[in-house]
Amino acid sequence: MSGHSKWATIKHKKAVTDARRGKAFTKLLKEITVATRMGGADPKGNPRLRSAILEARANSVPNDTIDRAVKKGSGDLGGATFEELVYEGYGPGGSAILVESATDNRNRTAGEIRHLFTKHGGNLSEAGAVSWMFDRRGYFAVDRETQSEDAFMELGLELGVDDISTDGEAYEIFTSVEDFLRVQEELAKRKIATLVAELSMIPQTYMELASDKVRSALRLMEALEDHDDVQKVWSNFEVSPEALDS
Repeated sequence: MSGHSKWATIKHKKAVTDARRGKAFTKLLKEITVATRMGGADPKGNPRLRSAILEARANSVPNDTIDRAVKKGSGDLGGATFEELVYEGYGPGGSAILVESATDNRNRTAGEIRHLFTKHGGNLSEAGAVSWMFDRRGYFAVDRETQSEDAFMELGLELGVDDISTDGEAYEIFTSVEDFLRVQEELAKRKIATLVAELSMIPQTYMELASDKVRSALRLMEALEDHDDVQKVWSNFEVSPEALDS
């Protein structure tokens, strides 16, 4: 069984807050535009775009607004052209951090991301510094209340997924990128709702932060996620429930 994606759980807890700030809507549309630009406008052949569209619909984004974002990414509509950039660095306590962004001004974004790392006790590094510690994988989180642990383990076997975890606050499923759409469709057929369904950067190993580094690490992650140009933030640190609630 895999160690579960600790930051995925933390991100989930603050998703409602992000929505209230009005930033989630914009980020979802940016992700659709970038995903279309990178992999084409057909969600059947573009797992990233399909995931982005489903997430947008789950957050009540109107279909016509989604369609415009797709057309913007395919070049059928004008407007700002977003460039996808990944920043790599270290947080307080030495945790590895990946920041995925979509920006129309790379110099501005780079300077602001560097400032956030420095302000919160981390440091921005060169490309390749930490990305080797992560693997791109399909990731699903399922509410534990929906089924027993035995039923979930049987589900994992039936779906032929890479790995599952029953250790965290939610059941977790890990797939290859190629299997992401298939598993997503199979879960939908079985009417199994997911808390998270996304292509994630999953750490190969996790590190536990010292107690005196937890608050500053979380502040850095939240500051990065709140930045207008940042789409996703990934890290390899784990925090105990006691530290999260303190």
